[in-house]
Amino acid sequence: MAGATNRRILVCFSLSCRYNLRTAFKARTHSFYPDYVCYQWGNVLAVQCRTFMRLPGAENTKKYSGRKLVGYSMLQMYSVVSDVENYKNFVPFCKKSYVFHRKPGHLKADLVIGFPPIVESYTSSVTMVKPHLVKADCTDGKLFNHLTTTWKFSPGLSTNPQSCVIDFFVSFEFRSVLHSQLAHIFFNEVVRQMENAFLEEATNRYGKASVKTRQLGTLPAS
Repeated sequence: MAGATNRRILVCFSLSCRYNLRTAFKARTHSFYPDYVCYQWGNVLAVQCRTFMRLPGAENTKKYSGRKLVGYSMLQMYSVVSDVENYKNFVPFCKKSYVFHRKPGHLKADLVIGFPPIVESYTSSVTMVKPHLVKADCTDGKLFNHLTTTWKFSPGLSTNPQSCVIDFFVSFEFRSVLHSQLAHIFFNEVVRQMENAFLEEATNRYGKASVKTRQLGTLPAS
């Protein structure tokens, strides 16, 4: 069942759901009903049946990779992405970020992510090669079966040292069926917001980009 109004999309996790669409679209974020729970992420409104089946074609593992030319240097972008301690201040859906172990080229941090009523925590092990690489892996295994994010930074325009090419890759699989269903619906929007958030933080720190961001290639979410 699906419908749209006010630029929102209604998605039901069970094909057997019967629900008054007008009532659903008027529902506030995180509103609860006897047989349904509504969630909102960005411009997407999802309605979860309390008893639900797996969406056809919904895979547990989600992957995305993209390449962009941006108007900031390798060091500048590396500094933003490696600043895990401050993720809570600028990364969407990151509620808390605390670095509890640090040594040259490596750190461990506890992160809390989500949107009410789903809020979860996990430990991230981050490897850093300044100013070329930031790679993070989930290590506790409670929320994810696996989670890997990789940022690679390489020289941009030969005539502009204040530019670089970013290769971004993310792959994850939730342990929870509910989380997997939500990821299937929201994944593209979350990735877009995450990438944009790091560029916006670079602008906040270093000023206007020297060149307009240019998409060089994308492997769609799968």
